[in-house]
Formats: sequence, structure tokens, C-alpha cells
Amino acid sequence: MEFSKIIGQEYIKNHLVKSTNLGRIPHAQLFIGPEGSGTLPMAIAYAQYILCNSKGGLNETCLLKFQKISHPDLHFIYPTVTTDEVKIKPKSIDFIADWRQFILENPYGGLFDWYAKLGVQNKQGEIRVDDAQDILKSLSLKSYEGGYKIMIIWMADKLNIAASNKLLKLLEEPPEKTVFILISENEEDIIQTIRSRCQITHFSSLSEQIIANGLIEREQIEPKQALKIAHQSQGNYSKALHLLYDDHEALPFEQWFVTWVRAAFKAKGNAAAIQDLIEWSEQIATLGRETQKKFLQFCIEMFRQALLLNYETKKLVYIEPKVEKFKLENFAPFVNGNNISEIFKELSDAMYHIERNGNAKIILTDLSIKLTRLIHKK
Repeated sequence: MEFSKIIGQEYIKNHLVKSTNLGRIPHAQLFIGPEGSGTLPMAIAYAQYILCNSKGGLNETCLLKFQKISHPDLHFIYPTVTTDEVKIKPKSIDFIADWRQFILENPYGGLFDWYAKLGVQNKQGEIRVDDAQDILKSLSLKSYEGGYKIMIIWMADKLNIAASNKLLKLLEEPPEKTVFILISENEEDIIQTIRSRCQITHFSSLSEQIIANGLIEREQIEPKQALKIAHQSQGNYSKALHLLYDDHEALPFEQWFVTWVRAAFKAKGNAAAIQDLIEWSEQIATLGRETQKKFLQFCIEMFRQALLLNYETKKLVYIEPKVEKFKLENFAPFVNGNNISEIFKELSDAMYHIERNGNAKIILTDLSIKLTRLIHKK
């Protein structure tokens, strides 16, 4: 992975190259950025530049190892779950083949994409103390090629407390020529003691033009189509690729959302519609927790888009629903300043309780009944 292959983020690229050339490589760094902004490919490109840069230029043998994400001095830690193959105490090394394939297929992929590859179902990914123990073992050995050893911890906010505590001492006093690169989308979800030991670099969402140019150059699509997809992707290059190849989860999400709000709208004083809401809740409850959380986040965005349309800020509206006979323009009048705060609160609360292993059917049924009142609030 070379810096030239990364879309946008030119300031960060230049900063990393310059600091490496000057020999100023912080031992612990934290890359914070939204999904699809390029934090993971940037970390890999940075690692490649550190490990493969020699006085005579780039080491070709080293570059070949990076092409397969298999350099012996580059280590990865990422969230995992138990599967049919790994039934107890899952660790990152157990899924290294899947991880390499994941990076090579879509280095901009997000946590939900990784969980889909693992098939998490109703489980939630986590970085456990066994992973932290593996870090200690890996970094206690001498580097394979005599230079730096680099540990990339992807989605560091998924470190559980035991793993976090195990890493604290190592982050504060790492072995010589050891570099930690932690990656997260949510800075506040990482415990303060870890954050305080890292140099933080913030990534911004990619601009529409940068995403459009990336799609034109890399996917060979027409500029008009590229700009449309870039607008809908909202700074997320991974989402842009999903939209381009029509394999994104948005269409079933849209269908579930429309079914839900239509039933909620009809339910006021209508017992039959209440039954529809209960059936809808049962259907969504059968999905994995990560899918439920992702769907509720999608619902928040749909309500936000409807509000923007209601307040006549059409330039900020990027969602174009594909569900038959559902138009955002017709739905928008039911989302306003009097109910949007409560709707957001109820959706956020539902996500919180689902994340903490609450009964999804009860949570979603309660949310649906509350929506029947809120959607009619003038």
C-alpha cells in the first residue's frame, strides 16, 4: 500500500513522510477518522514507508511482502468473535487470512464490512486480553529485518478493559524501534489513559470532488455518475464503492424503514396496525446486533434527511429512496422541530440498550409504539 494509492488526505501524507525522513517517528500514534476516510490504508502505507525505506530508496523485496500484507515486522490486532471454526477465546491471529483478504479487497471497508466477513450474527466484536498477550509476545522478539516493528490496532475502541490495562505499560515504555498505530472512528470511546499516551492525528471526511475523482480514475465511470455517487456517499469512500456496485445494505434498510414508519403512521387508534408493528419488531429482532445497530443509525439519518427537506435545504439532502411509492418529500412534513429531538433520543436509546445485550424484540416494540405518538406530533 503506497501513499499514492490513498485518496485525498494530502496534508497527513506529507506530514508522515516528512516526519519519517527526519527520523521523528512517535512510538504511539492514534489515527481518528470517520469510516471510509482512509485511516487503515494510511496506517499501512505509513508502515510500508517506515519498513521499506532504505538509503538506496525503496526496498523491492520489502514492497513485495506488503503487496500480500505479509511483512513479518508488521502486526495487526482487530475485533473478533467466536465462529464455527474458532469456538473459544478468539484472537486476531486466528483470522489473519480473512483479514488480509479483507484489506486487499477493500482497504476502506468499515467495521460492519469486517463483521459481515466474519459472520458475527448476534455477537459483538471485541479485542480481548489474549490479543494483548500476543502483542507482548510479538514485540518482545527482535525484528525480522533488523529495523522497526509496527503494530496496527484497528478499531482500538473495541479493546476491552482487561486488554487496555495490559497495553498501558507497553504504550508508555515500548521496546526500542517499536511503533504502535491505533485506529478508531470514535476518540471518546478509547479510555483516557491510552489516548494520553498517543500522538493523535485527525482525519476529515473526504470531499465529494475527491471521491468523484477517485471513482473516475480507479473505477472508470462517467463523471456525472461519479459526482452523484460521491454526493450520496457523504465523505465515505467505502460507501461510494458499495453504491457503485449496488451491493450496499441501504435498499433492505430502506424497505424496513418504510414498512416501519407506514405502520407507525397507521397505528394511531388502529389495533391491526399495532400488530404490524409487533411483527416488524420481531423481524428486525432476528437480525444480528450489529445489523440492528447499523439499521437504527440509518433510521436516524433518514429522519435527519426528512427534516432538512422539510426546512427546504434540498442541497444537503443526498438520500434518494428506491422503495416503491415512498417519497421523502411526502414524508418530510411529519418530521419537524417539535418531534425530531425526541425521535433521535428514542433511536439512540434503543441503540444503547441493544449494544448492551437488551432484548431486541422488547426494545424495538417499545420504540415502535413511541414512534406512533411522535410521528403525529404537530
